[in-house]
Amino acid sequence: MRKLYPDIHPYAEHMIKVDARHSLYVEESGNAHGIPVLFVHGGPGGGTSPAHRSFFDPEKYRIILFDQRGCGRSQPHAELADNYSQALVSDMEMIRQTLNVDQWLLFGGSWGSTLSLLYAQTHPERVSGMILRGIFLCRQQDIQWFYQRGASAIFPDYWQSYEKVIPQHQRHDMLSAYYQLLTSDNEIARMSAAKAWSVWEGRCSTLDPNGDVVDHFADPHVALAMARIEAHYFINRAFMEDNQLLDNAHLIQQIPTVIVHGRYDMVCPLEQAFALHQALPQAELHIVRDAGHSAFEPGITDNLVAATDHFARSQA
Repeated sequence: MRKLYPDIHPYAEHMIKVDARHSLYVEESGNAHGIPVLFVHGGPGGGTSPAHRSFFDPEKYRIILFDQRGCGRSQPHAELADNYSQALVSDMEMIRQTLNVDQWLLFGGSWGSTLSLLYAQTHPERVSGMILRGIFLCRQQDIQWFYQRGASAIFPDYWQSYEKVIPQHQRHDMLSAYYQLLTSDNEIARMSAAKAWSVWEGRCSTLDPNGDVVDHFADPHVALAMARIEAHYFINRAFMEDNQLLDNAHLIQQIPTVIVHGRYDMVCPLEQAFALHQALPQAELHIVRDAGHSAFEPGITDNLVAATDHFARSQA
């Protein structure tokens, strides 16, 4: 079973100003003359971490990580203004142009798969391939599954902690109720809601309970950006048409694509990966039988590293 490559440090770090309000943290590691790959993180609002560099052979890849608007080391933190899907696609193009990349491999999980698909459908000529994990199509049914009714039936104990932040009379629309708290002027209520929202996701992300994952999601800096930005995107239906990614799949039929999805993914159920594979029949679909949502579960990691290794060999 393949494991992550050893830890490495960036050889270059940038702050790229993408508009009057937002500046993005971007880093490069690995081989400066290697295959360009863009790591597209989840959330939205999740940010990157050093471990994300380790899905790629550092001798083969020019590894580019960036924190999307409002999260990680990008500024301003947890900012919702001018933060929407099409802006993120434009940001990715600006990064590509700034770093003088002609084509790159997109590597995205969860919301990162959403954004990778959206970028590829907008700029197919700039994408050499895609490795997508934990597919999130961002349809209304997908949002409702995790934030209203669905996952709640699998994790009723965790759901109880998530819903107790919201008064009983507002629980028929948890997303709207949380959005009101997360955008309120009450700092204590805002932070309490952010932690409950983020911990709910962290608890549901792995097949086996993982305290390290939950602790990461509970970190106040991570939780505030994750909760505010996710609620902002989801209440606005990710600024996309409901079935947009599947309807536009014909635009990316020619792009080599690998889909990796845990069979017991409770954040983004497997049906989403299956639907994408039906729209992209030329793609490889790998269903990991003993995994949930997290990229760091052994079976998911094994498949992802195998995919990056295979892509590197195919480009040799």
